[in-house]
Amino acid sequence: MDRQQEFVLRTLEERDIRFVRLWFTDVLGTLKSVSVAPAELESAFEEGMGIDGSAIEGFARVSESDMIAMPDPTTFQVFPFEGGVSGESARMFCDILLPDRTPAWADPRHVLRRMLAKAAEKGFTFYTHPEVEFFLIRDTPLDGAVPVPVDNGGYFDHTTHAVARDFRRQAVLALERIGISVEFSHHEVAPGQQEIDLRYADALTTADNVMTFRHVVKEVALSQGVRATFMPKPYTDQPGSGMHTHLSLFEGERNAFFDGDDPLKLSKTARAFIAGLLVHAREYTAVTNQWVNSYKRLFPLQLTDRITESPAFVSWGHLNRSALVRVPAFGKPNSARVEVRSIDSATNPYLAFAVMLGAGLKGIEEGYELPPGAEDDVWSLTAAERRAMGYDALPENLSEAIDVMAKSELVPEVLGEHVFDFFLRNKRAEWEQYRREVTPYERQRYLGVL
Repeated sequence: MDRQQEFVLRTLEERDIRFVRLWFTDVLGTLKSVSVAPAELESAFEEGMGIDGSAIEGFARVSESDMIAMPDPTTFQVFPFEGGVSGESARMFCDILLPDRTPAWADPRHVLRRMLAKAAEKGFTFYTHPEVEFFLIRDTPLDGAVPVPVDNGGYFDHTTHAVARDFRRQAVLALERIGISVEFSHHEVAPGQQEIDLRYADALTTADNVMTFRHVVKEVALSQGVRATFMPKPYTDQPGSGMHTHLSLFEGERNAFFDGDDPLKLSKTARAFIAGLLVHAREYTAVTNQWVNSYKRLFPLQLTDRITESPAFVSWGHLNRSALVRVPAFGKPNSARVEVRSIDSATNPYLAFAVMLGAGLKGIEEGYELPPGAEDDVWSLTAAERRAMGYDALPENLSEAIDVMAKSELVPEVLGEHVFDFFLRNKRAEWEQYRREVTPYERQRYLGVL
């Protein structure tokens, strides 16, 4: 038994923790868990916990159902804010193994680990920093009615209200108690919309943190009598929730994206990485924006006298928030980074980080040339102007996104054939179900006039 495992067992005993939740995600990013008593944990460290993979979205067929959830002791966290009569709780993420102890091809953590290993072979460590947006609503209507936001605040407003009072402060404190560092938080543009930005970390840690973040935010919301939702676009007439994600590659202690002699301080590596993100953007959009609802955020109607900043066209720019990939201002060499703005906060972070890394590495491997950056508001351009400038649109709906992904050579290479095939089947089924559904809009629009 290694020191980290010993630390976990000792902590459980010292703090009298009765149950430990073992977490993992399915291919779509849904959090799964199984609870074990401390007395069983030593055995779980050695042998893992058996699970039925055929019951988990995308894991295995019935004939291949036996799988093993192997706890990763480096992810152990105590959740003191969830304490009650049963005492504090704790959790660990698991790696999913096959019966022969090899990594399960369908485990999203393994998909990301495989891409991180490929980056490491080239001397790179991949870091990510997400800005997570979400809505606080008074309740979740079971009949599909429009939810009521908890406030009428706007961008950076200092809202004072009885419902969800001091929510962000409580959420940030809860996150920091379990070791997840928060950079800052604020009210976003829409009523009830919040943003909390996590501090940068290696991509696997960040993906684990995003999954933990969603759980903690929902738990804190429930404790205040409201609900949190990461649905990309709950309201027709308000902006949606994105997860703008900053990416960087390091070679040891040196930021591989920085070049002091370049006008934008971007290295050739950074420029090729951005070019890879752009060349393959349409191919990986089904992963970074995986729900029918995701495309209502990317391609909204004009909202009153403004247009949302959702980046729906393949372009990059320096300080340009209408571009798909933005190069933020950075004061220090080690803060050089690029920001992908299309991804939404309902994605599977393991797969999303994997495909973005895969696209960037492909750009480096093939020496992709970076086109000129966008200086104008891309949304304000006409369709003809965007075509003339070479700004292709992202897929406009899930159906188009999966059709483009199905023709990709890069995405199956990144995800692995098993995850790739399941993902396409699942999303095609989602689209067909959505396409057949008669919506309230259709009844309101046609029932009385046709």
